[in-house]
Amino acid sequence: MSPALTGPGPTRRDLLHAMAGQLRRAGVPSPEVDARALLLHVLQLNPVHLITAPDALVPPGHADTLRHLTDRRAAREPLQYLLGTVEWGGLTLHVDPRALIPRPETEWLLHLTLRILRGVSAPRVVDVGTGSGALALGLRAARPDAHVTATDLSLDALALARENAAHTGLPITLRHADLLSGVPGPHDMVVSNPPYLPDADRDHAQPEVRHDPDHALYAGRDGLDIARRLVVQAHAHLAPGGHLALELDPRNAPTLLDDLTHSGWTAQLHTDLTGRERFITARRG
Repeated sequence: MSPALTGPGPTRRDLLHAMAGQLRRAGVPSPEVDARALLLHVLQLNPVHLITAPDALVPPGHADTLRHLTDRRAAREPLQYLLGTVEWGGLTLHVDPRALIPRPETEWLLHLTLRILRGVSAPRVVDVGTGSGALALGLRAARPDAHVTATDLSLDALALARENAAHTGLPITLRHADLLSGVPGPHDMVVSNPPYLPDADRDHAQPEVRHDPDHALYAGRDGLDIARRLVVQAHAHLAPGGHLALELDPRNAPTLLDDLTHSGWTAQLHTDLTGRERFITARRG
């Protein structure tokens, strides 16, 4: 750690420079952005304060906290864990190692789901493998009339989702289940961001990804073991004309699209905001 983080009375500017330098040397992909986020979080500052008063002194106790957090980020612990929350789908959600950190790209799955549900009064929706509860709570926030159930096989993940439901004040039904097993239906919509990475990806995963639970990431040789099981269960679970919406890996989404089409679903592939084929929506025949 640079002396700027350990000496008496460092300024905001000094701290930011020292933190970004340490993170850069550690190979963190966005050192300046992460250093700034940690500084604003610990000092409870508005970003404009770094512009109007960059040379304000930082109390030693806060500098010690920043030293500790910078060391953890330099060890490649995810920034979201250090901040404790993530902004997702218009909500502030708690995040920790109990569940996958909600990714920005998954917000497009929320968008696709809401688009399908337009015109459906009081839709019955189930979010399979809810993790932190992000999709279920995002749906409930956008559609207060929806009846939203969220399932997960991990009791730890369900506990985190329950905390986020309480924090946001959004009522959802949480169920401990292996995908849709034992979940009463039928539903108008099944939505899921299941584990979809091929097992071989473990060998070259980014350091931050290694902090996510393995069971939330990897799904067999081609990454489709869980998605294929879910497709079978969803077909039996959905109401006639009901829909399935999935986020997958761009490497395997076309493969599952073919599986769905040959199984009698009316299915469509959707790109994310960068043009990658990541999402599938399908209508039960």
